[in-house]
Amino acid sequence: METRQESRPLLQTEELGGAAGHKSEQDAYLDKVQNKKLYLATFAAVLGPLSFGFVLGYSSPAIPNLSKISDLRLRLDPTEASWFGSVVTVGAALGGVLGGWVVDRIGRKLSLMLCSMPFIFGFTIIIAAQNIWMLYLGRVLTGLASGVTSLAAPLYISETSHQRIRGTLGSCVQLMVVLGIMGAYIAGLVLDWRWLAVTCSVPPTAMLLFMCFMPETPRFLLSQGKRREAEEALRFLRGPEAPAEWECAQIEGASLEQDSHFQLSDLRDPGIYKPLAVGILMMLFQQFTGINAIMFYAETIFEVAHFKNGDVASVIVAAFQVIFTALAAVIMDRAGRKVLLVVSGVAMAVSTAVFGVYFRLSSPTPTNSSGLEFGSLEPALKDTQLDLSWLALACMGLFIAGFAVGWGPTPWLVMSEIFPTPVRGLASAVCVLTNWSTAFLVTKTFQDLMNLLSSAGTFWLFSVLCALNIVFTVFCVPETKGKTLEQIQAHFKGTG
Repeated sequence: METRQESRPLLQTEELGGAAGHKSEQDAYLDKVQNKKLYLATFAAVLGPLSFGFVLGYSSPAIPNLSKISDLRLRLDPTEASWFGSVVTVGAALGGVLGGWVVDRIGRKLSLMLCSMPFIFGFTIIIAAQNIWMLYLGRVLTGLASGVTSLAAPLYISETSHQRIRGTLGSCVQLMVVLGIMGAYIAGLVLDWRWLAVTCSVPPTAMLLFMCFMPETPRFLLSQGKRREAEEALRFLRGPEAPAEWECAQIEGASLEQDSHFQLSDLRDPGIYKPLAVGILMMLFQQFTGINAIMFYAETIFEVAHFKNGDVASVIVAAFQVIFTALAAVIMDRAGRKVLLVVSGVAMAVSTAVFGVYFRLSSPTPTNSSGLEFGSLEPALKDTQLDLSWLALACMGLFIAGFAVGWGPTPWLVMSEIFPTPVRGLASAVCVLTNWSTAFLVTKTFQDLMNLLSSAGTFWLFSVLCALNIVFTVFCVPETKGKTLEQIQAHFKGTG
């Protein structure tokens, strides 16, 4: 308590100086912050999402190789190839649950270091695979690591950043995921599946080495009663000019109001159940946008447009995602989370609606219950399909751009911002589990939806869900731009 009382006048007299009447203590403090080492710590952390992206991208170039390999023990038939691609989501869901427990027990830093091991072991097993089950095991392990990473990396970045650049740095998580996907696609153009696995094991190895030299997050250290270590971490992250003890006192003061042990009865606390509801719904709505459907159709759309090289087409799609995810990272702290989510929702709602029109015009004409056609479009299809291909490409580009600029990175960023420290690991684990489980269900039921509603009907359904995203964002998602984590938590409690 003595240190906290002394830090306030120290900041006011020495740091505010003549600007005391024009700047708040917080602004005066942030003016003294140097971000170089914070950027370094963020770089070390986002090597995890980069590894995650390589895992997601690996199956696309590897499956064609493994489907034609001469070794019958490793050759994948269509069913086995489907499992090879999708079993990652099972491992990731388990990793999300495990990650929630791990980050609260050993910390954010050690969790990232620990999850590098199943990344490395998983790819090593794939490299040394002698049968299909070894390939599956390697994919499950890398999926497990991806699940932990998708939880631990956003938390680490959020808890080490300050409010002026937290949105930009937090958006780098999704940016590195799509960079990893694109990197796997590009490497897959020239490498076979074994050497591609070797390449994919490089980012997690680098993360393990870099994270050795990075600090634990100050908020986790304070939650463990390690105030001196928290101040040292802040000095590393903020530079020598900023009085780290002042920020430490601010965090500590807000933390004193929180019970460090979560109990089920705490779910009655609006400071817990409100952000948890927002986090879960954001993860559900992210998957309900239809992102997997668009990516499923990507290669087909390129073929209709007479772009026959599917591998290069995949690289183009991934590059498009990278460009607009990078744009989101640049403007996140200027435009705000809600604005980007609304813009993203509008772009996706429009593009999926027009996609439905495209498929309605390009598909065989449905019939009613009496067998009568609603209107023959078959003769026109042969003449207009080439002309309509531009519409499909435009819709895909608009959708990917919309998703990348808002609903791709923002749910992960908001998840890392809105939960109180005592439940941050558990609540984030619930959100990650929701995301991966929904992704699995949407992917698994997508063909059933196509059969039930037709291609056009399915995409119109996605358009309606994207419109609901907008309504949900406007009325339920808080704007977290420019706020400390403690101020965000006070908002949910109704005290700030």
